[in-house]
Amino acid sequence: MPLSERQLAAFADKHATQIPYDTSPRHLAGPGDARHVTHGLAAAGWNTVSDPLSAEIVLVSPDLRYRLQFDPQSRTSAWWRLRAEPAGRKLGWYAEFGEHVPAEVLAGLTDALVAQAPVGSTSPLGELDAAGWLIDGRGIAYSDHPSCKVERLPEQGAGTVPWREQVPVAWHIEARDLPTDIGSRGTHLWHAAFHRYTPERLVTAFVTALTDPAPLQRGLFDRTATYGVTQKPSPLTPQQTVDAHTTRVKALRAQARSARRQQKNHVTAPAHASTAQPAARR
Repeated sequence: MPLSERQLAAFADKHATQIPYDTSPRHLAGPGDARHVTHGLAAAGWNTVSDPLSAEIVLVSPDLRYRLQFDPQSRTSAWWRLRAEPAGRKLGWYAEFGEHVPAEVLAGLTDALVAQAPVGSTSPLGELDAAGWLIDGRGIAYSDHPSCKVERLPEQGAGTVPWREQVPVAWHIEARDLPTDIGSRGTHLWHAAFHRYTPERLVTAFVTALTDPAPLQRGLFDRTATYGVTQKPSPLTPQQTVDAHTTRVKALRAQARSARRQQKNHVTAPAHASTAQPAARR
């Protein structure tokens, strides 16, 4: 079912009454509104296949290859699960995300999935390097706020390859609260895990959204991942945050329609007349 004006109005009604607070760093901002993710996919033509009266939401792409599950009652630490089925020569892959992953950061990945366009020429660790994160020789990046790390997990035998080299890898991202005791690792807050066949451009899109220095907007009483966040009144008005969401989902809808139109034209394009063979003479 496509995204309706009524659903956009419901989003606007909630956020129009909340005074936005700039919240940083991003990885500690808390889950936010899941509709940053689900509205974008619905606008791009993904269909809801879950029980409408259930807390669980399951969205499936128009070509049935991709499936996103959001389960806030999950008994595991993963509330979001994204799966891609094998298609032709394209391998299947899987990614999962914890309860407190910011919806806006996850939307960076799902928007890139819908757009089907390269995010850029950089790799995930290249983005982290450009953002000023500390990267050690093992391919682990640490934020300047020492509570988030991005770990590159190469295949067995590839652990000695420098991180700038291209090798098949999986990725694991973890956010923890700052330790309160000497020797403590701190409390686990959320994680993101990417199967090794996850397209690198999607991992890069997630990391790009994660390292964006712009704060995320949260309501005064919204849940954050920890008390260690910094919050101050945002210069944005409630209406501006609503308008930004509406503009984004409408752009995704237009991108998806354009992509489907191009695909249809490609499939139905007539063969060139020059390839026709003349009829044989008797």
